[in-house]
Amino acid sequence: MKKFFVILTFISISNLFAQEPSGEWILNQIDKNLTSTNPILTSKMVIHGRRESRTIEAKSWVQGVDKSFTEYLAPAREKGTKMLKLGKMLWLCSPATDRIIQISGHMLRQSVMGSDLSYEDMMEDPKLTHNYEAKVIGSEKIDERDCWIVELTAKVTDIAYHSRKLWVDQERLIPLKEELYAKSGKLLKQMELKDVTNMQGRWYPKRMIFKDMLKTGEGTEFIIDSIQFDQAIPDHIFSKAALRK
Repeated sequence: MKKFFVILTFISISNLFAQEPSGEWILNQIDKNLTSTNPILTSKMVIHGRRESRTIEAKSWVQGVDKSFTEYLAPAREKGTKMLKLGKMLWLCSPATDRIIQISGHMLRQSVMGSDLSYEDMMEDPKLTHNYEAKVIGSEKIDERDCWIVELTAKVTDIAYHSRKLWVDQERLIPLKEELYAKSGKLLKQMELKDVTNMQGRWYPKRMIFKDMLKTGEGTEFIIDSIQFDQAIPDHIFSKAALRK
């Protein structure tokens, strides 16, 4: 009887550990959900300032992890502004000046259109597996959903956030909350992923809330109006010439 109890206990413990996947496996599943070869999306960025909010509309084309092109559609002040990312290079062109400006060095830490996002955030490789090692450190409920708490530590040096903490939906394998830290351990930004929907066979958030913890204001909402994955995008979109068209 005692031997049977020991075996039963061992099986129960084994099953418990089997239910908790590795951090690496979770990151791979997140990447499968959140990254796509060639998405085209239209979006709104709602910037909640201390006194008022303003909304910026845009359309973006993305190819892999290295190329993206964004054209701002509204309001009138930002309409026609275009942004191009090619690898580690980022350019901006405003119709007001008709000049192509390269965003580099300390300029990358500046806010995008006054939002809680920086140009450095726009340059980040979206695939977490490329930059981080991960381990599961616990579990918690977020918005009534069971989540694994996953701790990420950078495995590369040239990166904006040395560590991150994710609360990952155990069923849909997508983060519902994220904290981003400096190497010193200081909390720099928080992010919440909302309105998670099954889109073309993958779980994807239709709304994200970013908060720069070093700024005042109520944060920035990034709302996806439409998105199509794995689209055929002409190469000329990702060229400096397209910034002036």
